[in-house]
Amino acid sequence: MSPRRAVPGRAVPGRAVPRRAVPRRAAAALAAVTASTLALGALAAGAAEARPAAPDPAKTAAAATAVTRAALDPALVEGRGARVDFVEQEAENAATSGTVIGPDSTAYSLPAEASGRKAVQLLPGQYVEFTLPADADALTVRYSLPDAPAGGGITAPLDVTVNGKNRRSMTLTSQYSWLYNQYPFSNDPRAELLHPDWWITECGCVPAATTPAPVISKPFRPTHMYDEQRLLLGRTHRAGDKVRLTVPAGSPAAWTVIDLLDSQRVGAPHIEAAAANALLFGADPTGRRDSADAIDRAIAFAKRHRLPVYLPPGTYQVNRHIIVDGVTITGAGSWYTTVKGKGVGFYGKEAAAGGSRNVHLSRFAIEGDVRERVDTDQVNGVGGAMSDSTVDSLYIHHTKVGLWFDGPMSNVKVTRNVITDQIADGLNFHTGVTDSLARDNFVRNTGDDGLAMWAEKTANARNTFDHNTVQSPTLANGIAIYGGTDTTVSANLVADPVREGSALHVGSRFGAEPFTGSLRIDGNTTARAGTYELNWNIGLGAIWFYALDRSIDRADVQVTSNSCLDSTYNAVMLVSDWPVKDKVRIENVHFKDVRVDGTGTSVVSARAAGSASFENVDARGVGAVGVNNCGSFNFPATGSEFTLVDRGGNDGGGTTGPWLAGWELPNTITCDDRPPVVAPPAPSPW
Repeated sequence: MSPRRAVPGRAVPGRAVPRRAVPRRAAAALAAVTASTLALGALAAGAAEARPAAPDPAKTAAAATAVTRAALDPALVEGRGARVDFVEQEAENAATSGTVIGPDSTAYSLPAEASGRKAVQLLPGQYVEFTLPADADALTVRYSLPDAPAGGGITAPLDVTVNGKNRRSMTLTSQYSWLYNQYPFSNDPRAELLHPDWWITECGCVPAATTPAPVISKPFRPTHMYDEQRLLLGRTHRAGDKVRLTVPAGSPAAWTVIDLLDSQRVGAPHIEAAAANALLFGADPTGRRDSADAIDRAIAFAKRHRLPVYLPPGTYQVNRHIIVDGVTITGAGSWYTTVKGKGVGFYGKEAAAGGSRNVHLSRFAIEGDVRERVDTDQVNGVGGAMSDSTVDSLYIHHTKVGLWFDGPMSNVKVTRNVITDQIADGLNFHTGVTDSLARDNFVRNTGDDGLAMWAEKTANARNTFDHNTVQSPTLANGIAIYGGTDTTVSANLVADPVREGSALHVGSRFGAEPFTGSLRIDGNTTARAGTYELNWNIGLGAIWFYALDRSIDRADVQVTSNSCLDSTYNAVMLVSDWPVKDKVRIENVHFKDVRVDGTGTSVVSARAAGSASFENVDARGVGAVGVNNCGSFNFPATGSEFTLVDRGGNDGGGTTGPWLAGWELPNTITCDDRPPVVAPPAPSPW
């Protein structure tokens, strides 16, 4: 949720050229709820772009649907990303009577926001069918529906059958999708420009200062088009069974786009017997009555008697923050226990009030009701300050930010959570967060950075993002680090950022404290990353260094053993903004043992003063000259203000020859401000 503001003027870099058993009544209540739960088990044109022919169902129905990770062969990302308990299958690889849309990386399009930049469009009466690769009793469907003409979304049914039987109906909605216009966005597709005094790429002008006034098409910049919904099947289906998703003939939706299916075996709900059961304190598992006060009473009792709080299966209505300090709250599992409402959140005390300690949250879902972005609203799933705490195995959906921690605080571990469909960030370690870890989290469809560390005013230190997966952030970056000391970003998988961001971002911006000590970016994989930056009108790198508020030159930055697959523009970009290009530098950055498999343009784009070293950086499928070196755009006779140091073993390239050729060293000017983009070949085993 870092502030995103377009530059009012045209700022384009390089635009030069009691410990007792639960009472019997509680056990009975729990059993009843558990049994009940188990028994229950606009933009049409955006989808109507040029499409390949639909697959022939007769030819594909018998074939197993490929299992992928971030739309890639799992062998390409082995050891990288979150270790999850579901498997992913892309709709475009399934049998269908619909139409495959994409690939397309163009912002504001349905394919661009889809996993792998492809999806399947279904008209009423059409279907897509997946073959289960493993036993499963639960499904997640990622989809898109059109918006209502005046905004606010629509609802429409989707039928689910297994082997042609056991029909269930899901009610899909676009009420949480579709944002438009300029930051911080609008829900109204008919709205005029929110900031007519800002420069916009669409007309290359400031509309309010332009005569005649430009005609701006509406809806302007549609984004955040997808959502997901989960379904318990009520029984376990076997590997090889066919799951068919069908749009009923009478659907009110002109089209339904299916992006992917996640399937898994959830099993029986978790039972916590020696606990303060929230039902005993008045919590309503049907969701009809507000349960916030009852949960508070359960927490107070649990703290007095040194017990955890247990939320049995059910849906609990909560419309405010539950303040947590020195307490453990666990549910029956995120598929069985849901805490849901407007403004729902589990918050530690503010850091200024001493913060909270020893908070442990696990095994439940937080389902918010956030439909617009208001940065001052505290409507995050988890928030406040929580030291010596853990957040594990939550499902966080439709909140503003999944987890937003405001420090100072230390030693929080965020693990094995699924965070999807957020209006802003997935997770942010903000202001003085130290010795903390995010690992094995799966983040998809955020409206801002997927995972971020933001050292605003107070430095973060010794934090790690490790083995996380981030897919399809619709704005900004997959993983972003804004200042801090001794930071590690390792073994993550980041794919398909859509607009104004990259997969991995190192930014001296937003008032962050400087980078100091070490910054380790090690063993990550990026896929189809490096997006279009609409304020600058250029393509970014899959790995993006940006010096704005100050130089990036005080930390030892080691970028090692990373793989950049199918980079839309550059694999690596180092850039400063035009107004400060002669005041800031990027130094002490070292790339080693990196593989670049396909770039739309260059391997390295340097648009700043400074230097970087390269050792054993291998590349193939490079779409333009290996190094696009513009420096600070002063073009002195002595060469670019950015120097590349060749430490050996840098091999491969593209049509122009070796990517790091001798003639490019150390600082030959090879500047093409906006080079043509060549679609790279699909990544493959090295």
